[in-house]
Amino acid sequence: MENQFRAALSRGVPLGTWLMSGTPATAEALGHAGFDFLVLDLEHVPVDAPQAIEHLRAIGNTKAAPVVRLPWNDLVWIKRILDAGGQTIMVPFVQNAEEAKRAVAAARYAPEGIRGVAAVHRASQYGADATYLRNANAQTYVIVQLETPEAVAAAPEIAAVKGVDALFLGPGDLSAAMGHMGQIGHEAVQAKIAAAARAAKQAGKPIGIVGPNPEMVQKFLSYGYDYAAIASDMGMMTGRANEFLGALRGHAKRETTGPY
Repeated sequence: MENQFRAALSRGVPLGTWLMSGTPATAEALGHAGFDFLVLDLEHVPVDAPQAIEHLRAIGNTKAAPVVRLPWNDLVWIKRILDAGGQTIMVPFVQNAEEAKRAVAAARYAPEGIRGVAAVHRASQYGADATYLRNANAQTYVIVQLETPEAVAAAPEIAAVKGVDALFLGPGDLSAAMGHMGQIGHEAVQAKIAAAARAAKQAGKPIGIVGPNPEMVQKFLSYGYDYAAIASDMGMMTGRANEFLGALRGHAKRETTGPY
């Protein structure tokens, strides 16, 4: 029952990547590649709960910790993914403390929350784990995403919500909300990214981020981020393909427009 992502944070600065291909084999391969965590994206990838289970099974064959990014801050989706065995969830577009409280309540059984109780599902080993209902609240890990300047400003209040285990800064949406679409390296965006790290540090909560390449991720870590994802499976695959083709055809390397 130990939460793998929490354990990875306790050992240092976990490095992960985003899963955008919707393919369990890719998830398994990247788990074996040595990433500390893998973010299964249900917000921007057409993956439903049954497909998410196949990804979780594949990642479970590796040492990587799975993190499931939900489509929305939705009671039903949170319940379904937790029942499917996703211990660590990432809730997108949390703007204030009230929205954070709603996410936490959906992820916890009573009396701490309102998660619906079922005795037989994948998370409880289909009922074989008699301790699941007693231990689930303690082992569920809730990450909330800050994706706008308003959310960053509210970071102290969001971080203070009991049951919010960690924060995550979404640089792509933040840059768009600031009027700098696709420009996460913009000076104003970088200043806001650094401010979010300081706010999380003052609140005593871990904060993570995603960057398009190792150089940008190193900069984020220097701001004080506690965990980070590097690009995505699709981003790394297409980037490497572009590099190979460019070398053979004499073309310049194509620039990417975002972190994923």
